[in-house]
Amino acid sequence: QAQLEESGGDLVQPGGSLRLSCRASGFVFSFVAMSWYRQVQGKEREWVASIDRDGIAAYSDSVKGRFTISRDNEKATLYLQMNKLNPEDSAVYYCHQVGAAYWGQGTQVTVSS
Repeated sequence: QAQLEESGGDLVQPGGSLRLSCRASGFVFSFVAMSWYRQVQGKEREWVASIDRDGIAAYSDSVKGRFTISRDNEKATLYLQMNKLNPEDSAVYYCHQVGAAYWGQGTQVTVSS
C-alpha cells in the first residue's frame, strides 16, 4: 500500500526557514514525479512545486526563488526547503505522487511573530 508521511512543519517567525520532509513507501519512488501542495482551511489546495524523476523542478510564482524542492531516491524521501517565509505561507503542506489519488496527512506550517 502506497503511503506518504510528511514532517517538519512548525511555528516560525517571518523571514525564517523550514525544511519539510516526505517519506514515501509502497511504490518505486525513483520512478515517479512528486509534488508539494499546500492548503489553508476553507480554501482550495494550491500547487507549490514539482520535481520529476530526473530532478527537474518547477515552482509556483508565489514561492519561486524562496523554496527549493529536492529528492533523495535512496531514502525515498522528498524535501521542501522553505526560506524567507512570510505569513501567507502558513498552511498545511502535503506531498503528492503525481497522478495518484491518495494524499498524506500533511504537516502544519505557521509563520507568525
